[in-house]
Amino acid sequence: MVEVYIPYLTRIEGHGNIVVKEKEGKIECRWEIPEAPRFYEAMLRGKPWDKVAHITSRICGICSAGHTLASIKATEDAFGIKPSEQTWLLRILLNYGEYIQSHSLHAFFLALPDFVGAPSVIHLIPSHKEAVLAAVRLKKLGNDIADLIGGRAVHPCSAFVGGFGRIPTENELLALKAKLQKGQQDIHIMVDVFASLRKSLPNFERKTEFISLYWKNEYPWIDGDIVSSESGVIPYREYLKFVHEWVKPYSSAKRAKNVFSSYAVGPLARVNNNFKQLLDSAKETAEKLSLKTPSYNPFHSNLARIVELVHCIDDAIAKIDKLLAKGLKEEKLNVTPRAGRGVGAVEVPRGILFHDYTYNETGHISNANLVIPTNQNHENIEDDIRAWVPTLIKQKLSDEQIGFNLSMLVRSYDPCVSCSTHLIKVNFKRE
Repeated sequence: MVEVYIPYLTRIEGHGNIVVKEKEGKIECRWEIPEAPRFYEAMLRGKPWDKVAHITSRICGICSAGHTLASIKATEDAFGIKPSEQTWLLRILLNYGEYIQSHSLHAFFLALPDFVGAPSVIHLIPSHKEAVLAAVRLKKLGNDIADLIGGRAVHPCSAFVGGFGRIPTENELLALKAKLQKGQQDIHIMVDVFASLRKSLPNFERKTEFISLYWKNEYPWIDGDIVSSESGVIPYREYLKFVHEWVKPYSSAKRAKNVFSSYAVGPLARVNNNFKQLLDSAKETAEKLSLKTPSYNPFHSNLARIVELVHCIDDAIAKIDKLLAKGLKEEKLNVTPRAGRGVGAVEVPRGILFHDYTYNETGHISNANLVIPTNQNHENIEDDIRAWVPTLIKQKLSDEQIGFNLSMLVRSYDPCVSCSTHLIKVNFKRE
């Protein structure tokens, strides 16, 4: 008999419980989400277009830039606004700041201790001091980018529908470029660390459907349509053809599926679906980490984060060079609200994020739908647990060892549980 119960899993954002029960060959597995729902969709109804992005950025303190950009893009899509190239380049930089901060936080502070047998990153300081310091500097680099481009490190205040309220100066961008060049040295330290630990990653694979943005021009962050590894490509406005949501009784967050019983979003999905669009330096990093695509090992998400970090840092430098070459200029923000529906699809660190708004003729929201990456990953996490548990039991591991392995599995998704709890199922009974 096996019985594993891990309440409030550590080193993730929010609260999730792992439940495994085995008796006489019958196995029950649950990934429970007990967080209280926050009803952001309902909160947006009746709100004017110029307040929406500031509200939705509060969904997440880690992915606040991504929520801001998805919200802005949904409003621009509804109003028929096309931002300038300068605005697009600055938005990419803002997104890179979020990725560098978030990927550094997860890969080095939350996931890495699992693979070296340490309870936390603090215990790595005696043996891996330079790596820990490099990780701290990388996380700060991400915050510095967000602070300069977005107006502050968390919850951007200078990104607006149609453009930016403040444009960075040439000297500020040159200073940021110098920081990024130092970041190139730090990320290579971390690449070496993960390359040395590559064999420590569990050898678990399960055929998985991967969904992400796809853009033929370059690696997709805030542009493109939607691609499924099993269903092909569809326009981003038709995302509901792939995203089929439902609710389980033990989860306050929705689940999602498409071709299979679940699908995965996030760094591994992006790298699997868009490997050709990565910069050469990122492809070389994948080779050094022995990351081959397509990979169906969820633990390889940690390797994919390192690959994306290399891409983000190197491409951020290229984007700054392009901005400086074209010259920075102030731009007027001209917005004319109109009735209509708009969709914003953006890749945030944990996967593809959708904001879907319907506006009335005065520019107030009449309906909203938000689909969060972790929301889309919940069922895939549970399917992974269900597929792996029989193998762990056959290895005659103790309940504690099984619990540790499953905790590592969930952490590999870097779930942002609080962000995904937007709905609760209520059954009303009247007598």
